[in-house]
Amino acid sequence: MAQQQNLMDRKKLCCSICLDLLKDPVTIPCGHSYCLDCINSHWDEENQKSSYSCPQCRQSFEPRPVLMKNTMLADLVEEVKNKKTDVKASPVDHSYAGPGDVGCDVCTGRKLRALKSCLQCLVSYCEQHLQPHYESPAFGKHKLVDPSKKPQENICARHGKEKKIFCRTDQQCICILCSMDEHKGHDTVLAITERTEKQGELVVSRQNIQQRIQNRKKGVKLLQEELEAIDLSADKAVRESEKIFTQVVSLSKSSSSDVMQQIKHRQKSEVSRALKIQEKLKKEINELRRKDAELEKLSHTEDHSQFLHHYSSLACLGEPSNSPSINPRPKQYFEDVTGAVSEVRDKLQEVLTDAWSRISKPEEVDVLLQQEEPKTRAEFLQHSQETTLDPNTAHARLLLSEGNRKASVVSEKLLYPSHQDRFTDMFQAMCRESLSGRHYWEVERNGFEVSMAVTYKDISRTGYESGFGNDDKSWALECFNNSYGFRHNGTNIVISGPRSSRVGVYLDHSAGVLSFYSVSETMKLLHRVHTTFSQPLRPGFGVFASFGNGSAEFSKLDI
Repeated sequence: MAQQQNLMDRKKLCCSICLDLLKDPVTIPCGHSYCLDCINSHWDEENQKSSYSCPQCRQSFEPRPVLMKNTMLADLVEEVKNKKTDVKASPVDHSYAGPGDVGCDVCTGRKLRALKSCLQCLVSYCEQHLQPHYESPAFGKHKLVDPSKKPQENICARHGKEKKIFCRTDQQCICILCSMDEHKGHDTVLAITERTEKQGELVVSRQNIQQRIQNRKKGVKLLQEELEAIDLSADKAVRESEKIFTQVVSLSKSSSSDVMQQIKHRQKSEVSRALKIQEKLKKEINELRRKDAELEKLSHTEDHSQFLHHYSSLACLGEPSNSPSINPRPKQYFEDVTGAVSEVRDKLQEVLTDAWSRISKPEEVDVLLQQEEPKTRAEFLQHSQETTLDPNTAHARLLLSEGNRKASVVSEKLLYPSHQDRFTDMFQAMCRESLSGRHYWEVERNGFEVSMAVTYKDISRTGYESGFGNDDKSWALECFNNSYGFRHNGTNIVISGPRSSRVGVYLDHSAGVLSFYSVSETMKLLHRVHTTFSQPLRPGFGVFASFGNGSAEFSKLDI
């Protein structure tokens, strides 16, 4: 009880500005008492005004009052200081403003966290300095809102009125006078009406975020199962391989350690790929949670103007770029190793070389990951790269120019040197670069018939089969004046689509996806192929038109 009484004594003798025991206490005409330095500092800030006010009751005085030390209060303060107690001098456990918090505008020195902002005073107050607004009738008509670092944003700078109207035309909060002046005739509603509508959108956005979080969680779980399966399969392969190699130790002792290293290398590679995707999904989950927390905080904002002011920057839910789609697959990775070393045991040295090749150069294992195809041109351009034609492949009547990016038909044969890679019967050329992975390029065409193709390097260079799309080693989109055709293995498919001089080609080699797009102001899918590519692919052109008129060129893309 004694400690509680001492605490009450201290609270009564605290300065409402510095919130500590009064030092050199003075009493101003309204009856409130402050530290001499505190009230002088407060009034020094009001020197530009013609009157001086009380920080608590806001009563004004003219001229500036002469301050005299209140000896009675000074004696009481000294008496309280001398009382022996374990209670700390601070009357309350103050919550100081930290980074991102709104500080009290009245506090001197280290500021306390503001509890409310006043739209009339345009000042933010902590709990202590807010009390006059609750206790004094003079503040009865003042409107208190959630603390804001810039409460003046809620007040119209031109008319000095609170912004209670929302202009949908200009997407901003305005006051009632603005709605009858420069915003006259605009689509305007009450801020609370717009807030209600946006609140509904916010709920939908949060639901979408929550759904995406759940999807990513499922992806993380599937990847974790995949990681465990990789480890188990690798461990099993190591054990079985060791057993087999003990039976053929005389022939395979030197190869055994190499096979183990390859298994571990593949294991490490697959684990690394899966962990990277898993980490990406976890980061996206964290970002979605942060976004959800911001939206949740915004949903509880009482002030409509503040809500609408921050809504547009927070509520936009951007679609994920190239987020992986996680699908379960049979968890088998290293059975081929076991089979290979079994063949070594049976066929000994004759099969050892072939088995080693299969182990050391495996096809990349697909760890459940199927990348979504880009949806916008900007996303496609992220996979673009410089591509050039190989002069050693160009037909004798196909002129290469623009740094070997353009192919044009000419009337006379060009003096190309003889080369085994040159097309002899088709006006075609293929690129130097072999592509695997994900790639995008665009072709600008001019002429009656131009084909854009991808092909294996070992395609025939003579006869009918050398034409792009005439065998099972090439895939070609043929562009005519008013139509398109897709050609593969000698079969042609007629395609309708918007005519465009530019065609985009997207290749996802590991996923077996080849897509062709008409490119203008928008991208329109013309045709998509789902297959399995067994070798790296090379882009190529076929130009079939009147001499001098047909050409195809790889476009320069701004990445």
